[in-house]
Formats: sequence, structure tokens, C-alpha cells
Amino acid sequence: MQPSNSGDVRYDDPWYDALASGWGEPADVGIPPARREHGPAAAADVYLEVQRSEAFREVRSRYRRFVVPAVAVFFAWYVAYVVTATTAPELMARPVAGAVNLGMLAGLGQFATTFLFTWAYVRHAGLRRDRAALELRWDTQELARGGAVRHDG
Repeated sequence: MQPSNSGDVRYDDPWYDALASGWGEPADVGIPPARREHGPAAAADVYLEVQRSEAFREVRSRYRRFVVPAVAVFFAWYVAYVVTATTAPELMARPVAGAVNLGMLAGLGQFATTFLFTWAYVRHAGLRRDRAALELRWDTQELARGGAVRHDG
């Protein structure tokens, strides 16, 4: 084990980044032998097995069902703002209250929707993906160490 400020780091931990010590190192330099093989299956086989699992596909599906529409809506809103600002400057210059015009409100709206989408993403992840993703992580670590995966209902 290698001591660290945040606790003990084990080299056989599948989440340990072997290339953290430098760039451009050959693939096998600095990697302990325990890192290359974990029990009966190579780590790559473990990750491929997890990637093919129904639980992994469900986590990815939940992610995509939120992210793809959210990105499309946000991108459309951004493009509409930019196109309107460049093609209809008189509309964007229309006063709303005092020195505040429609363009300023739309620009502030860009910031507001960024925070809104961030909040919605964090909420969606917490409610629909985080628990399943964490269970997948623990299962992956157990498989990489050569242990059996528990399946709690």
C-alpha cells in the first residue's frame, strides 16, 4: 500500500489511475502486476461484461432520455437568441423598463436557463441514476477483484 493524505490507496483498486504520474509512458511502465490481472478475468473483460449488462444499459438510457432533449432545447434557445440579436436588433433594443431592453433580458435569460438546466440535471441524476450507477461501480469493483457480485432486490 502507498500512504496518502486522503487515506490508503491500493494499487489493485480498479479506479486507480496508472498514468497519473506522467504523460507518454508506455502502457506497462509503473503498473503493478496486480493491476494487469484481477483473479480469473482481466479488468477489460470485467468492464466489457458490465457494459453489456441490463443495469448499465438502463443507466445510460436514463441519462440519454434527459440529456438529449435538454441539450436540444438549450441549443435551440441559444441559437434563437443569437439569430434574433443579429437579425432583429431593433426588437432586442426595445425598452422594457428604463435602461433595460429586451436583449438584456434575453441575455440574462441565458444565464437563468443555464442554472435551471443544471439544477434539473442534478435532480434527475439524484432521483433516477446515481443509486444505480453506484451499485454498478461496486459490482464492477467486486468483479475486478475476483469476487462475486451480490444482487440485492
